[in-house]
Amino acid sequence: MVVEYRKFADRFWTWRGYEIGYCAEGLDSQGVAQDKPAMVLIHGFGASVGHWRKNVPVLAKRFRVYAIDLIGFGSSAQPKPSELAYTFETWGQQVADFVQEVVGDRAILVGNSIGAVVAMQAAVYAPKLITKTVLINCSLRLLQEQNQLAMPWFKRIGVKAVQNILGVRAIAKIFFDQVRNPRSVRQILSQAYIHKEAITDELIEILVQPAQNPNAVDVFMAFVRYSQGPRPEDLLAILPCEAIVLWGDRDPWEPIKLGRESFTRFACVKEFIDLPNAGHCPQDEVPALVNDILLKMVVS
Repeated sequence: MVVEYRKFADRFWTWRGYEIGYCAEGLDSQGVAQDKPAMVLIHGFGASVGHWRKNVPVLAKRFRVYAIDLIGFGSSAQPKPSELAYTFETWGQQVADFVQEVVGDRAILVGNSIGAVVAMQAAVYAPKLITKTVLINCSLRLLQEQNQLAMPWFKRIGVKAVQNILGVRAIAKIFFDQVRNPRSVRQILSQAYIHKEAITDELIEILVQPAQNPNAVDVFMAFVRYSQGPRPEDLLAILPCEAIVLWGDRDPWEPIKLGRESFTRFACVKEFIDLPNAGHCPQDEVPALVNDILLKMVVS
């Protein structure tokens, strides 16, 4: 559980005996919460609090802003999956406990990609603490086991075969070693980002450094083989608060058309906002647009 990367996570909280990295702004000079509404930012797979570096200082003008590293990522501990299950239930409980113990007040949760699913799971666990969820390019979980049933049989077999192969640690490490180098990360981001100028050396560092932890490959293995847990639709059906959905309209990984068709069926979704000319991570690609929307959030 070596924890080294700390560039943006300048605070730590102990959860279930594990060190969790986070950052906070909008507090007073003594670090005490001011009379502002609270907002918690939750990153996507492989990212960390640094993915919100363009948002936190701006949002802190109106909110007490916290960005948290999910366990397994960033500057948080990376216990082996035999010690802790890497599931949305685990991450959802982590965020719910963070709001109760660290924020100490009701909060808006903002999540990107899998972080959006985590935000909804946390809201289900702590309905009295979460006032609103903002889902940015939410993961559609297309490989979740129920969604796999809609695939042709040969695709289902292919998915299971790949998951089984990556369940062999030696093979998974070879693959992961190729993925976690700066050149590969830059290539992956060039698919997800429409604004190539946003793919900076700083962003590469944010994604690459935590992946060098000895247990990072085990976290990767656990997640790529994880087909269980809730789909966004399952959580939207029971979400105890309202949801605002933001979606980069050129996301190649989570198509906006599928998101709109699925999410707008639920009464809890109060707005579905298209973000023009943005890919999978609008908070980093078009931060001014995302910040403007979040700053106008009405606190329940």
